[in-house]
Amino acid sequence: MTQSAAASDARPVEHYDILVIGAGPAGAAAALTAARHGMSVALIDQRRFPRDKLCGGGITGRCAAALERLLGHPLPGHLAEERGTFEFHAHGASLGTVDGVPPIHLTTRRAFDTYLQSTAIAAGADDRSGQKPAGIDPGTCRVTLDSGATLEGRILIGADGVASTTARSLFGRAYDPHQVGFAMEVEAPPEQDTPDRVRIDFGAAEWGYGWHFPKSGSATIGVGGLHGRNPEMRAALETYLRGLGVDPSMQKVKGAFLPFGAFRRIPGHGRVLLAGDAAGLVDPITGEGLAHAIDSGRMAAEAATAALAEDRPETALPLYRKSLGPIHGALRHARALRLVIYAPPLKAGFIRAFRDSRTLRHDYLRMLGGQREYADIMAALLRRLPRHLSRSLLVPDRAH
Repeated sequence: MTQSAAASDARPVEHYDILVIGAGPAGAAAALTAARHGMSVALIDQRRFPRDKLCGGGITGRCAAALERLLGHPLPGHLAEERGTFEFHAHGASLGTVDGVPPIHLTTRRAFDTYLQSTAIAAGADDRSGQKPAGIDPGTCRVTLDSGATLEGRILIGADGVASTTARSLFGRAYDPHQVGFAMEVEAPPEQDTPDRVRIDFGAAEWGYGWHFPKSGSATIGVGGLHGRNPEMRAALETYLRGLGVDPSMQKVKGAFLPFGAFRRIPGHGRVLLAGDAAGLVDPITGEGLAHAIDSGRMAAEAATAALAEDRPETALPLYRKSLGPIHGALRHARALRLVIYAPPLKAGFIRAFRDSRTLRHDYLRMLGGQREYADIMAALLRRLPRHLSRSLLVPDRAH
């Protein structure tokens, strides 16, 4: 054994109430909540902040509400720009423009995540960023870092993303490869013609969509969909960029997997809880994960705090799972609606209904704003779908 290895082995184990792996929105929310409840918390992340991350950067009304529940106040205005006009397209055809609905706020994950992580640290979480977990023992909630430190918690919260090392330590793999999504995006020059319009294109990828989020300094443009149905996602992105007048050869492309609604029914095991993308809490239609990440991180910490207050850490998981019930229910409704939107026998009827019904478009955006639920959208769509589907069967749709 080398002298450095011996020194590392001689380090005492550092004990905390709660260990949080991953300092993105879910992990920061968990660490902030736990610290505010007087828990000793280590917030671990292999990257130092600020750091970049693939994400359109859309803060929906649903996400803004989750943030206010977490922070106790609205998101500071300097972190986001408001956009209130939306364009919808499908397969190259316009489905209409909508305004007068809850706006979306656009941010960069570099600024947004840094704000949440620093807020958690200011609340008392121990900053362990820039230290990669080299080993996780879920049975003892012990984490060995590549710095040589060994940390042990009474409860461990894994908020380390879709490729979660914590989930792999529990289940052997982080996600189901048959259900995972994949997204690619670029930061293009800012839009000149319609700089205030958010654009959504259904069908820009198979069982997925494209997005164009205009910001003051750039435009975030991307496509995402089910990975198994998009073997040529790079080609889909390039086609989408050219359709928007953006030269693909001039852009730096980022790609990442998304747990597209394939959530874990039991989000953890023993004294280990999974939150955010690590628990599969991503909307299977919009790809939004921020709202569920923030809420689930907060819920995981609240469950952990309640369990530790009773000196019964093993009860944290059932408490947390109960809290997640409404989120799981919404994701189930969204997965059912995804079939209507993207399944070949039904999608023509959906496109006609969405194009012809101003109410349906407004309801969709109110859902993003947290004012409607997917169950409401499904009910409204099913009332309209038979008529529009029959029209699609009788009259060819130019969008196809």
